[in-house]
Amino acid sequence: MTDWLEIHRGAAPLVVAFPHTGSDLADVDGAFRSPWLARRDADWWVDRLYVFARDLGATTVRTTISRSVIDVNRDPFGVSLYPGQATTELCPTTDFDGEPLYDGEVPDDEEVARRRARWFRPYHAAIDDELARLRSEHPTVVLYDAHSIRSRIPRLFDGELPQFNIGTNGGETCDAALAGAVAAICAQSDHSHVLNGRFRGGWTTRHYGQPAKGIHAIQMELAIRGYADEPDMPTPANWPTPYNPERAAPLAAILSDILKACLAFAYSHQSQED
Repeated sequence: MTDWLEIHRGAAPLVVAFPHTGSDLADVDGAFRSPWLARRDADWWVDRLYVFARDLGATTVRTTISRSVIDVNRDPFGVSLYPGQATTELCPTTDFDGEPLYDGEVPDDEEVARRRARWFRPYHAAIDDELARLRSEHPTVVLYDAHSIRSRIPRLFDGELPQFNIGTNGGETCDAALAGAVAAICAQSDHSHVLNGRFRGGWTTRHYGQPAKGIHAIQMELAIRGYADEPDMPTPANWPTPYNPERAAPLAAILSDILKACLAFAYSHQSQED
């Protein structure tokens, strides 16, 4: 563990990753035109929302580094995950709304390489290590990539985002039975959901999801409104809104059922994959 990389090791065949809950601008704080803007698009409070994961025996991997410094859920060499659609880069130069993050020069190739070596590679080395450790004990392991985002961001998607956005890259990163089990729990709730809609899974899900090798990866993108207030226009005075455990509790209960379904899937396939 480092001062920016948090790893909790569990014994169950489940890894929960938190790539975007950090707000640390590290040694590039002064490069951004607005530290608040550079932190605005964090997946606020998601690690708190899933605090129960450790009680289920899951391993958790979290970086405290802001996605504006480097986005550890992007292709390390800048290949777009969503060709033809608006998105942000490995080292973003704009926020989700298209606002520039830098007044002056944006990170050049040398700086991007430095950030990749300093934060991207160690984060994914940790995930690699934890998956290998668990895979040595379990024939089937699930990697669950945990995210959230504001419900309305016109630059990225039309209208209001469903509450639950399940991503498996069109069914490539996990068995259909796992995706179906997660989708069924969402469908039984009072909330909207979609499977492989606008968010089909980022680089983490696509890179690690190898069902034939016993690793099934799934991404969950939540609309923040399910567990926190969302002002019409986030400002430094009102964003992020405080974490409210009472408001979050009903959603956390659903998410707990989802992680239990991930574990049930993994355990049910213990003798079916090699």
